[in-house]
Amino acid sequence: MRKPELAAAIADRTGLTRDKASEVITAFTDQVSAAASRGEDVTLIGFGTFNIRSREARDGRNPQTGETIRIPASKTVGFKAGKALKDEIR
Repeated sequence: MRKPELAAAIADRTGLTRDKASEVITAFTDQVSAAASRGEDVTLIGFGTFNIRSREARDGRNPQTGETIRIPASKTVGFKAGKALKDEIR
């Protein structure tokens, strides 16, 4: 499901217009992104938690040349599904 389809589904369920539903989705994703940039977790009880995960520096390999390269440490956003979401997909 892409954003327009999600906005349409939310609009149908809530009575909002598709444009308003799209604005709500954009506001949600903006707030999750802002919290992640501050290093904060975002927890939606029953749905899941968005959190920052750190990756250590490691050695990798260039697939074209086979040369060993150093991959620097980095941060990424992870998602851990909540119990209700896990139960829904089982």
